[in-house]
Amino acid sequence: MRHVQGRARRARVAVAAVVTWAGLLAGAAGCTAEGGGLDRMLGKAPAAADTIRVTPADGTKGVRPGAGLRVAVPDGRLESVKVVRSQDAQETAVPGRISADGRSWRPDDDRLALAARYTVDAVALDADGDRAARRTTFTTQVPEERFVGYVTPENRSTVGTGMIVSLEFSREIANRAAVERAVRVTAVPDVEIRAHWFHDGRLDFRPRRYWKPGTEVTVDLRLRDVEGAPGVYGVQDKKVTFTVGRSQVSLVDAARHTMKVHRDGDLIATVPITAGAPRTTTYNGKMVVTEMLELTRMNGATVGFKKKNGKGEYDIPDVPHAMRLTESGTFLHGNYWADDVFGRENVSHGCVGLRDVKGGASDTPAGWFFDRSLVGDVVEVVHSKDKQVAPDNGLGGWNMGWREWKEGSALG
Repeated sequence: MRHVQGRARRARVAVAAVVTWAGLLAGAAGCTAEGGGLDRMLGKAPAAADTIRVTPADGTKGVRPGAGLRVAVPDGRLESVKVVRSQDAQETAVPGRISADGRSWRPDDDRLALAARYTVDAVALDADGDRAARRTTFTTQVPEERFVGYVTPENRSTVGTGMIVSLEFSREIANRAAVERAVRVTAVPDVEIRAHWFHDGRLDFRPRRYWKPGTEVTVDLRLRDVEGAPGVYGVQDKKVTFTVGRSQVSLVDAARHTMKVHRDGDLIATVPITAGAPRTTTYNGKMVVTEMLELTRMNGATVGFKKKNGKGEYDIPDVPHAMRLTESGTFLHGNYWADDVFGRENVSHGCVGLRDVKGGASDTPAGWFFDRSLVGDVVEVVHSKDKQVAPDNGLGGWNMGWREWKEGSALG
């Protein structure tokens, strides 16, 4: 009997065990519908992908730079997030911050770099205090088309007070606002500097008035991965710096055939000149020296002055002391081929000529002026029987009022 009773007791214990586990399973099933209680009761943590959600998804390829990167948890809180960008054989930590409630993380810069691999390592605590970790990777778009901006003036140069920062882009820019935001021009001492688009390929910056001598200017290009036009991205992250030298502003009076040279506000010389002849007058207005050449060739055919046979009305192989004032071909230069015209008569094809000798010399009016000039100096022409030079012809932006200049910004 004792033996039979023992078997009965064991049977009752077994039944009780089955009932107990059934109850547990039933309870667990009820919890599972609410959020995975069975896994917890069996010691199995929820999948990391459920606890920590990363966008873009793990393994995604060709992510566009504007897609954004986010890390979030549906409950609990993020404990740490580390993101590394691998690009051009270099690894760089991506700075970012976890939100105040601990539920999300976002990078400081929302734009993703192009042609890069991102690795995200995140650790989170769920609502029950259990820790979960997740690692994901994705790669960004590799663009087929790029653009660059060519900056005037040159890096580390010393320039005149009339210098205008000018960017010429290798491709037409459709998204002007994005590109303008990516270019920052600052000065020490501080001064308001505003941008102006002349067309889709050119963006200029200047202050309201000429720079003060001694100003240090920095042009910070952050164009890399900026989409300038559909599918066309910038490649540059660089800085250009330049120093503003002494002030030199020269006033050419075409009617009086003179040029008054002012240095730091003082008149230092009055130089006899010849300007454009009645048929080929010189532009009026403020022009900026953009190029200085000891010797250059000037052929009229390249700027529209042609004979019936197609050859230039002039072709001078050795023009001395040439300083470019406009993109269309206006120069201030030495002249050795015209006699007895300086200070008396206008005979040029639109340039401003100063007396010189063949090969150029430092003791001539042209040589003296050339040796005392800088790229960025202002030459203003008055009393010519011609129109005012266009603001986009060379660095002619000083001929535009401040209000109109500011209206040319894509950022308002």
